[in-house]
Amino acid sequence: MNDKISCIITDDEPYARKGLMGYVEKISFLDLTGVCEDALQLTDLLQEKPVDLLFLDIQMPHISGIDFLKAIPNPPKVIFTTAFEQYALQGFELDVMDYLLKPISYERFLKASWKARDYFALSKQHENSITYFFVKANGKLEKIIFADILFIEGLENYVVIHLENKKVITHSTIKSLLEKLPGKQFIQTHKSYVVNIQQVNTIDGNILHVQNLEVPVSKSLRETVLKAITNP
Repeated sequence: MNDKISCIITDDEPYARKGLMGYVEKISFLDLTGVCEDALQLTDLLQEKPVDLLFLDIQMPHISGIDFLKAIPNPPKVIFTTAFEQYALQGFELDVMDYLLKPISYERFLKASWKARDYFALSKQHENSITYFFVKANGKLEKIIFADILFIEGLENYVVIHLENKKVITHSTIKSLLEKLPGKQFIQTHKSYVVNIQQVNTIDGNILHVQNLEVPVSKSLRETVLKAITNP
């Protein structure tokens, strides 16, 4: 894991943003990469540069933090910051990392931040120690080595794992497989495609060439994908 956890603060209240910014500045392992007022601004920021962690308010104009989290594919980890305790259950159902009730004390913010640091440290250790996973295909479990994957293609309730010399079709989703893959090596290029960054040979507009195959890149993800591939 990078020594620092990159994060974005999103809150429609200026006073709340200022307070959270002050807290982040005091914590050496947090790297504040952006501050925004609502989910629309947050969407733009995430397209420019993915981050590890969001400090996300729930009650905001245009779209709530909860609806934003439900809508975005493969979101960063989230710590909710809100004045409304009744949303706590929904937050934890969405697998958020923590739920901070306003007014937020520095001690409580620090505790949530340490929780995030422990999570990312353990995730990195696990990621480095695992080089494969198993999927069920043709009635049996088949071992898939990360390095052998060219790209993954989603087809409704099935996915096709394109390997060096064959294809493996399994009953799964892009989202569930992404959770098993090392984040530094694989990136989602389109709602139906995930590519192994190390297998990309050339980039031609919105098409990635992987050996003799083509993988599309959606307009909304293009900048993020290009940065991940050209600056690994």
